[in-house]
Amino acid sequence: MTRSERLLELLQILYKYRRPVTGKILASQLGISLRTLYRDIATLQQQGAMITGEAGSGYLLQPGFTLPPLMFKTEEIEALLIGCRWVVNQTDSQLTEAAQQAIAKLCAILPKHQQETLNSSLLIGYPKLIEPYDQEVITIRKAINQNLKIIIEYSDMHQKATKRLIWPFAIGFFHHTLVICGWCELREAFRHFRIDRIKNLTLQNETFPRKQKELLEAWHHFQKIPKPLF
Repeated sequence: MTRSERLLELLQILYKYRRPVTGKILASQLGISLRTLYRDIATLQQQGAMITGEAGSGYLLQPGFTLPPLMFKTEEIEALLIGCRWVVNQTDSQLTEAAQQAIAKLCAILPKHQQETLNSSLLIGYPKLIEPYDQEVITIRKAINQNLKIIIEYSDMHQKATKRLIWPFAIGFFHHTLVICGWCELREAFRHFRIDRIKNLTLQNETFPRKQKELLEAWHHFQKIPKPLF
């Protein structure tokens, strides 16, 4: 790896972190010494990269900094393609179209030898959901994006029917079903609802008092699930 390639790799690593990351972690990911890392950070700062922090306190690439055009590694292309194909088969029609457009755009910017990866028969997507619940998922995503409450008529595993007013903040996409993560006003707690058990769903013109990001962070703490780095 040349130094210019290493500097670009360092930018890409910094770009995925939302919190300061120590020089030791960065050096380990790049396979270089701390001394070399400090020199690389200084070089990037001199070239205009908005990197804040210092040795001992961690480094952070400030929001708004745009990475230069990137070349994808073969493994990165495969990861993106598998992810897009999964979206095509597991989500609603709006996200399906978006994923197909993303694949087309990816193909358009790749060199010819890398475009072959996109058509590789070795990259097989997941089977399509038997029940896509298209309109329901579109409505739920709208509620999540706009912080809107929804009312659902729900049947639990014992076929007991209830009506819930919930604050949805995430959708879990699984192979056989989809799950809403939300705050239930009836139970005053986080609850998970299988979309295939929702008999009726109504979007409310009322926002919930906490932002989606705050609810997601509280849910991670409630579930004791580590937060993603990005």
